[in-house]
Amino acid sequence: MSGLGEIPVVDLSRADDIGPLTLEAQRGRAEALIASATHGVPRAALAGLDLVSRRWLKRWNHECLPEIDRVARLLGRPGAYFLSVNYEWGCTCRVAADPQRKSARLARVLDWRTPGLGAHVIAAKVTAGAGPFVALTWPGFTGVLQGMAPGRFSAALNQAPMRRPIGLFAIDWAANKARVWSRPHGTPAHLLREVFTTAHDFAEAKQRLIETPIAAPCIYVLAGLAPDETVVIEREEEKAEVHEGAGVAANHWQSLRLRGSSRGVDSAGRARSLGVLSPQFEDGFGWLKPPVLNPLTRLVMVADASEGRVLAQGYEKEAPATAPLDLSL
Repeated sequence: MSGLGEIPVVDLSRADDIGPLTLEAQRGRAEALIASATHGVPRAALAGLDLVSRRWLKRWNHECLPEIDRVARLLGRPGAYFLSVNYEWGCTCRVAADPQRKSARLARVLDWRTPGLGAHVIAAKVTAGAGPFVALTWPGFTGVLQGMAPGRFSAALNQAPMRRPIGLFAIDWAANKARVWSRPHGTPAHLLREVFTTAHDFAEAKQRLIETPIAAPCIYVLAGLAPDETVVIEREEEKAEVHEGAGVAANHWQSLRLRGSSRGVDSAGRARSLGVLSPQFEDGFGWLKPPVLNPLTRLVMVADASEGRVLAQGYEKEAPATAPLDLSL
């Protein structure tokens, strides 16, 4: 680990300004990430994608639009709107009791095509109405993909399978995006941020993640305080399949009712590998092995809300890109 940079910890006084405040605190990282994410995409194309994305946000009166507007002004370049509402990733999560069965824990591995996400990840410590929380995130990003709220819960978000595929990726992708644009609901990542900000405990977070309409299917993974407070929630826009107890989630459906094409590298293999994990802090990330670890892996995390502790590390090219962050709140 010698020579690896630390994951910056950014203290935020307001939960409604996550995007602008993290951008202002870590501007260099934000510019490097957006340059990497948009490499090879013409500026005019990005401007067009931004226009469509902002129209969707405005059409449905999205509550985060003013915040995303501020991020766009601060960046001064195209891409802020599109990257705030569009994401393509694969993830693997495990929720289970800790080895001593004293608390519930969440293990999380995030895969994403964009290089640099592992090297430039930050930890945002947020002061919110229901209590503080920490999100492993990126400067300027207004949603929450994974985090821990001490004394309340830990949670993460996985991308759902691609719906009703016909086998041609470009057509399938466009059809799924068209469905999103027709929905008046918020994105899954913005719902998770709202839950971290306002839900007081595991039960409230679980209910909100099950019942609140969202703009696109996803998979939520939630761990509370007690060892039996664990759940995997497979979400469609207005329906949910709930898998109580210790479980694992990758990027395919467990429910037989749901249909779709799995995403990411060997989704079923990742789920099998992580399905036997008893999440712990003591051995670090020695359990991170292929196929859970793969060329797209950008972040690995273990969280325990009962202990108020998060262990996280950025990855690039199947190797650590940051030093481990061991943070207690």
